[in-house]
Amino acid sequence: MTLDRAAGLAETARALAAGDVTSRALVEQALARIEATQGSINAFRIVRAEAALAEAEAADRELAAGESKPLLGVPVAVKDDMDVAGEPTAFGCCGEFPPVAEDGEAVRRLRAAGAVIVGKTNTCEFGQWPFTEGPAFGATRNPWSTAHTPGGSSGGSAAAVAAGLVPAALGSDGAGSVRIPAAWTHLVGIKPQRGRVSTWPRGESFQGITVNGTLARTVADAALLLDAASGNHPQDPHKPPAVDASAAVGRDPGRLRVALALTPPFTAVPARLLPEVRARVVELAERLAASGHTVEEADPPYGQIGLTFVPRATAGIAERVAEAPFPALLDRRTRGSARLGRLLGGAPLRAARRAETVLHRRIGGFFTSYDVVLAPTTAAPPPRIGALLELSGFATDRAMIAACPYAWPWNVLGWPGVNVPAGFTADGLPVGAQLLGPANSEPLLLQVAAQLEAELRWHEKWPAPPVTERSAAA
Repeated sequence: MTLDRAAGLAETARALAAGDVTSRALVEQALARIEATQGSINAFRIVRAEAALAEAEAADRELAAGESKPLLGVPVAVKDDMDVAGEPTAFGCCGEFPPVAEDGEAVRRLRAAGAVIVGKTNTCEFGQWPFTEGPAFGATRNPWSTAHTPGGSSGGSAAAVAAGLVPAALGSDGAGSVRIPAAWTHLVGIKPQRGRVSTWPRGESFQGITVNGTLARTVADAALLLDAASGNHPQDPHKPPAVDASAAVGRDPGRLRVALALTPPFTAVPARLLPEVRARVVELAERLAASGHTVEEADPPYGQIGLTFVPRATAGIAERVAEAPFPALLDRRTRGSARLGRLLGGAPLRAARRAETVLHRRIGGFFTSYDVVLAPTTAAPPPRIGALLELSGFATDRAMIAACPYAWPWNVLGWPGVNVPAGFTADGLPVGAQLLGPANSEPLLLQVAAQLEAELRWHEKWPAPPVTERSAAA
């Protein structure tokens, strides 16, 4: 028996535990789908065919012996900024990178849960941009429209899940890099509380703004992968109290006070919410109101939060560039950001880090009046492939801010956010909305997301298979 591409993470784990299918069969199926779509979707930087099949056979032996683990034998993917023992971690960069010796903590925990890592997914260089393209690997394309980007920087993970190559994948989110591609590929994307999923061997990634998160087609599957990957290395600086994300999914959130936040936070250049995206987000707000929640327009008191983001983001880039084995091969925009990061890496960075406490207090006060924020994930649908690839650094920043002004403040705060599908434009391009909460609010956000999912059933909508995949299956 095999499972079709609609089988999610939880369903796949149940079928394996029941003996209805073998891990080897599922991994073979995943590898065949990956191969059939590399020419059209190009989701993977590294495909671990031989290693994954060996790990699947080991999982089958454990299953036959009656072992029980949450994801035993389930094929999943991880983004290519995460260390997988025996594989290089190029993080979107050009050049031949050496294999790493050990799994990163998040990958180690996925393996401990029984998952089989079939490959590492494409990401733009050091995860800087909301598109997944570059000379190192070409262009990763959106399964809903291969003329468009799936977003970034976790675009490969999003494309792999949206196309049904794997039931779920890990990504990372430093300015919306899980939530943006989730919005643009019709997925659920969880950006958890800082420290929920370890970024070790880095105690902090990009000065604490980047966290690891999950992408899946359903809330339950995204929560299950989050539970499997969650936890800390002993030396992690951020260790939030544990939550049971999966248990939260089935609970009634009660009647909540929801702030519909449509105004973009402070940005240095103009950003405008496109009417078609606004309409989809407002429709979600109306759904929440019809479910008994009190919904009113209100914006968190962001102030000039962007002034605290730039030093942290660019200093993080400078740190990565300093470690890069092939600096001459880096994108000119990367080198420009690194120069700025070196300038801002002293007093401005220290001031930006200190400001987080003030922001927690001010924006945290907003949650005495509201339980959840509903906001657009992006201001626009996904751009076309190549639209941002050759721009200057300043023009890229302008384009990014215009398309994606909503996600990054929650990276400064380190608090959870969940993208949910909000529907499609008239051209059939997916857009999303994000549910945002204060510290450690993942359970509440997932309850609300699951309530919307139960009504809208977004996971039942699929993109048409690319021509190469249809041909391979014929």
